[in-house]
Amino acid sequence: MAKRVPEERADNVSIRITEKLANFYHPSSECCIFRMHDGFRRQNEKAYEPLMVAIGPYHRGKAKLKQMEEHKLWYLEQLLNREKNKSVNEYIMAIKELEERARNCYAETIPLESDEFVEMMLLDGVFIIELFRKSIMRRLRAENDHIFQSEHIRYALRRDLILLENQLPFFILVRLFNMTKTDLDLEIIEIAVKFLQYNAPEQKLEAPRRISINNIKHLLHLVHSCWCFEFSEMNRNATKKQLEFINSATELQESGIQFKKAKETNLFDINFTSGILEIPFLIIEGEPGESFFTNIVAFEVCPSYDEPRYVCDYVVFMNCLINSSKDVRLLCHSGIIESWVGDDAELYSMWHKLFNITITDTENFSYSQVFNDVNNHCKRRQNVWMANLKRNYFNSPWALISFLAATILLLLTVAQTIFSILSFGKGSFN
Repeated sequence: MAKRVPEERADNVSIRITEKLANFYHPSSECCIFRMHDGFRRQNEKAYEPLMVAIGPYHRGKAKLKQMEEHKLWYLEQLLNREKNKSVNEYIMAIKELEERARNCYAETIPLESDEFVEMMLLDGVFIIELFRKSIMRRLRAENDHIFQSEHIRYALRRDLILLENQLPFFILVRLFNMTKTDLDLEIIEIAVKFLQYNAPEQKLEAPRRISINNIKHLLHLVHSCWCFEFSEMNRNATKKQLEFINSATELQESGIQFKKAKETNLFDINFTSGILEIPFLIIEGEPGESFFTNIVAFEVCPSYDEPRYVCDYVVFMNCLINSSKDVRLLCHSGIIESWVGDDAELYSMWHKLFNITITDTENFSYSQVFNDVNNHCKRRQNVWMANLKRNYFNSPWALISFLAATILLLLTVAQTIFSILSFGKGSFN
């Protein structure tokens, strides 16, 4: 029988638990901005780290990002000088109205006092809105603005603004944009996409007509929605059959599969017909390209994400094909992949790291029909025999000549044998 806890000790435990419950933070239904779990983050930590600017609380205060904090203040000053009918206090009060809702968007308790949090939201939000505006309205740029004197800086900012851990709630941007909007302005989604449009590999982002401001959670969500919208409108090839993964590219080639660069511009539109696997062209532009894929996949595996995982499915598909450096080489020679990441081994490593953080819904996998068709093709023996024949005898002119010469010699030998048998039979009959 357990010993009875003294009443005084029981009271102390009760007080401690009550205090913990009072300070306990449980994410709300609006929670949409997360840190990547440490175990997954270690797969590729640099892909989540901003290079130039901290947005929101997760990377705030890092020394390497301090210079851009001064730039945020400068952009606010420029806005106030331009919009003289509004004081800084009006912007502060507008953000204060949204403070609680904004805090609820983060998966962690933000250890900032109210004034600090509101200041952060205001400076970060104004910086983003002004950056978008200045990128399409040259008259708003100051001559000494080094952001618009260097394409490298803008390239780094585009990368930083779509990092999973570097986000502001989109409704903060909407409020600030509407407060400062002029008749010359486009809509906020349009100016955001115009600045971020070249983040997606080999595909210029465009905002879908039916996209709603109220449904966008943050800039990473906006980019994901624009990138995947066209594919989501197509008839998905998912089937309810048991999913069986395909072999690597070199193994498929040995089974008679041919690889061809597809004409379609949508990266996810992969098709298999008559032994030919058509895959749209993909270019990985070094670290920014790797970071883009990593953060898009990370967004799809967040707890709040409840849509089809198109990018995860694509990563699973490519990871099946790329099982070694030889597979990378084959896809590059087929014109399907162009990589600036490094050598073939580095690109293979990149896909492997991406695959390690994906989640696969086997019952709604986008390429299940493609997988089934490819596997059925590989199971037919005649396809394997024809592939071996082509590989061993038709892969060079000399091999083809040797094969034809051997075939002719064999036919002549057979003909000579038949004539000998017929002559022998005729002599015996006489």
